[in-house]
Amino acid sequence: MQWLVTGGAGFIGSHLVDRIVDAGDSVKVLDDLSSGRLEFLAHHEGNERVAFVKVDLRDLEATAPHFEGVDRVVHLAANPDIRLGTRVTDTDLQHGTVATYNVLESMRRHGVAEIAFASSSVVYGEDAPLPTPEDHGPCIPISLYGASKAAGEGLIGAYVGTFGFRAWVFRFANIIGARGTHGVIFDFIHKLRATPDNLEVLGDGRQEKSYMLVEDCVDAMMHIIGQHNVPFTLMNLGTEDTCSVRRIAEIVIDVVGVNAGISYTGGDRGWAGDIPRARLAIDRLVASGFQPSAASEAAVRQTAELLLREILAEHD
Repeated sequence: MQWLVTGGAGFIGSHLVDRIVDAGDSVKVLDDLSSGRLEFLAHHEGNERVAFVKVDLRDLEATAPHFEGVDRVVHLAANPDIRLGTRVTDTDLQHGTVATYNVLESMRRHGVAEIAFASSSVVYGEDAPLPTPEDHGPCIPISLYGASKAAGEGLIGAYVGTFGFRAWVFRFANIIGARGTHGVIFDFIHKLRATPDNLEVLGDGRQEKSYMLVEDCVDAMMHIIGQHNVPFTLMNLGTEDTCSVRRIAEIVIDVVGVNAGISYTGGDRGWAGDIPRARLAIDRLVASGFQPSAASEAAVRQTAELLLREILAEHD
């Protein structure tokens, strides 16, 4: 099978490429390298089943030709920094909504009918019940990133209904692990390297969310794609518990090995559009026969250890 992965040189995408190759299939990676890194794919160099194309998905005519001969698309490319949308307000419109339309239209032009999409828990908005089931609605996102993910889901549903596509939409919890290039753990490690005696934490530290290892995320995606062949599948991907920002700060301080105090900027959230508490119901995922290998706190500690090694190696 010939896969195409947008954002395949990124954090989650590069791990998914690994799984596709391990399964014996071929994969074409489309990435503009704005946040992805070629070194994440370096171990596939020389493998004729892995092809890389640098392309800006906002350009339909540059994007479309690369979908010829593709059997299945996994669309992961997006702006990875939710906070950026508070400063550059068309970021998620361009890199999310427009890029998703261009992917779908490229598929239609070349007769590609299967797409898996990386959506997010943030589409549920702020007032959803916890844990949040997939059938909660109406979904009212409070960030521009969340709005772009909701728009992407809508566009995909329209192409399923209008053009006979088959789709798997995955609403991710916080996905963490090796090769991470942003997020709270990554930020905390860099802050502690700059100021080892104090860790500044945005908000009050009581923000609480689920964290899932990236290996579990991509394994869950492959598992669900392999067993669900209805026109439209919607699935939460996460863990059954949460970890607070305060606890993450304590774990990272311990892993880095410094004696740092913790100072909080105040308020109930880290930034405008941040959802202080999120936990996804994963009943559908578990019922499918998949169980995450690590709970949130264990995933946080493992990620902190991995990212610290990566950051130290990068600066040696």
